[in-house]
Amino acid sequence: MNEVIRTALIPTLGGEPEITRSEAPRAAQDQVLVRMRAAALNFADLLKAKGQYQEPADPPFIAGLEGAGEVLAAPSGSGLTPGMRVVVSWPGTMTEVVAVPERAVQPFPEGMSFEQAAGFQVAYGTSHLALAGRAGLAPGETLVVLGAAGGVGLTAVEIGRAMGARVIGVARGADRLASVTAAGAHEVIDSTDCSDLKGALRDLGGADVVYDPVGETAGEAAFRALKPGGRFLVIGFAGGRPPSLPLNHALVKNIAIHGFYWGGYRKLDPQALRDSMTSLFGMFTEGRLKPHVGEVLPLDRVAEGYRMLRERRSIGKVVITL
Repeated sequence: MNEVIRTALIPTLGGEPEITRSEAPRAAQDQVLVRMRAAALNFADLLKAKGQYQEPADPPFIAGLEGAGEVLAAPSGSGLTPGMRVVVSWPGTMTEVVAVPERAVQPFPEGMSFEQAAGFQVAYGTSHLALAGRAGLAPGETLVVLGAAGGVGLTAVEIGRAMGARVIGVARGADRLASVTAAGAHEVIDSTDCSDLKGALRDLGGADVVYDPVGETAGEAAFRALKPGGRFLVIGFAGGRPPSLPLNHALVKNIAIHGFYWGGYRKLDPQALRDSMTSLFGMFTEGRLKPHVGEVLPLDRVAEGYRMLRERRSIGKVVITL
């Protein structure tokens, strides 16, 4: 009989994750078998649980989109060996053992913990590819990060600073703003006390690039603070709806609007994903990135992790240990 493992399962759309027990999977000839040590939650997990994610799954399905663990078995010629520490980017990581394609696995640096690695790929990968690739952020430019204390927001602040940009972070409350400043923001704006975000940003000189994982009125206000030739990155809609962007302003001010979905690069340009992650791991090894883990919870508290994310009570990533 195979090993019995625990798994966080989404039983029905709109339902809370439940812990189930089942036999561990067996790896096919072209798959890597990984003992997961930690998995991270993303806003996309909330959408997927409600049936609103762009890559939907029929319930019941295993929760999680990314994580980290140790190789148990791998195809010959893959360069992966048992015991190797790897990150996993594939649906269904919230389980103690997972079988995934070789392309979903990549080794990570020795100095990085499983908890840091578990939440590294989506957040740091999104910010790096969006800022360096789509936006072409240059040293000396001004980057505005909305939702700057969230899982992806903090990475955008950190990476923007590492790329030589002047970073303005927008978040709610003193505690969150302190984490944004610690991540490298040059200026911060408390959105709870700011009735005119567009004016506040213009008073700080405006923006060359806006990184928007929030949407709604915050995205609309930041868009209007863009300088001519600015770039607006559509990262997500944690606020509840996409921003209504005035395209006449985009035309007159030569503003570029870039939609960015990190997971879509698995098909669009998988090599770009791997190259970006290699660059990011190099930046970590050089001490230029310091991944912040907001909350670490055991698997039996995964439903609490979902609630923390839903209620925006976490600063940084919520990580589940396995």
